[in-house]
Amino acid sequence: MAEKILEVSQLTTGFFTSKGVVRATDRVSFSLEKGETLCIVGESGSGKSVTALSIMRLIDFSNGRVLEGNITFRGEDLTTKTQEEMTHIRGNNIAMIFQDPMSALNPVFTVGDQIAESLMLHQGMSEAEAMKEAIELLRRVGIPAPEIRVKQYPHELSGGMCQRVVIAVALACRPDLLIADEPTTALDVTVQAQILDLLRNLQKEFGMSIMLITHDMGVAAEMADRIAVMYAGVIVEEGTVAEIFDHPSHPYTQGLLHSIPGFETERGTELHTIKGTIPRLDQLPTGCRFHPRCPHAKERCSREEPVAFGLNAKHQVACWMYDNEHPFTGKTEVAQ
Repeated sequence: MAEKILEVSQLTTGFFTSKGVVRATDRVSFSLEKGETLCIVGESGSGKSVTALSIMRLIDFSNGRVLEGNITFRGEDLTTKTQEEMTHIRGNNIAMIFQDPMSALNPVFTVGDQIAESLMLHQGMSEAEAMKEAIELLRRVGIPAPEIRVKQYPHELSGGMCQRVVIAVALACRPDLLIADEPTTALDVTVQAQILDLLRNLQKEFGMSIMLITHDMGVAAEMADRIAVMYAGVIVEEGTVAEIFDHPSHPYTQGLLHSIPGFETERGTELHTIKGTIPRLDQLPTGCRFHPRCPHAKERCSREEPVAFGLNAKHQVACWMYDNEHPFTGKTEVAQ
């Protein structure tokens, strides 16, 4: 049996606002095995980044808090840890790559100093030892002339090189779990492919697990072992990459796939769109959160929030269409 590195159970994260507590994730559950890549996909505002920040316990610094649930990492519940205890876990056992490499790096320190800091803090290296390791890490992530680059500042590097530095910082202590939040969003297509190849190669070398957050289904198809689809703070579908792409079952998942240029559908390769927009978290609809945008919505969908139905051992979906006791019948009703 594969070793579970991370298990998230019923995670509910809220932000405290003048209007009360707004739940950004609601009873989110998933797990991640050693050496596995889980992709969390969905539109902006789905709760992907909040889930990642909750695992890192960084949400506490953004007027947020884990309200309910457990985050178990290697058998320990991170929700019970103090921030002092988390400083020994963050960067050492769990590392994170943030969306914008330029804002993730400190502009007043050299890239070598920023890599060495983690090594000195977590590994107890001397400054000289840490700097030597920083040069080696820059070489591993494909930066040419690392002996020169280690002394440079972030503004002296290109966006792609800065992202490689961010990866070097994240991997400095050989973490068990790497959380990558949209690691290729700000990069051109060629550099994106290079970064993804780099992550795959480093994963094999270090044997780490990756939780990859993306809105790009193409990236998910290329990188994932399993995919979790999020919408408005909840997971609506989860399965292996083969199940999700060959048998997309939730109308939202189908919409995401059908909106990819060239994706084959029952209507050919016509480009589709998902009508409407994702709801504000303080104005969520009753029942299924997707029902105002769903082409298959029925009256029940506006009243009752769906539970997750297991289609098989590797695939589950939260949609009333898969309720065997009360299945949808008759002509499809298109939501107005």
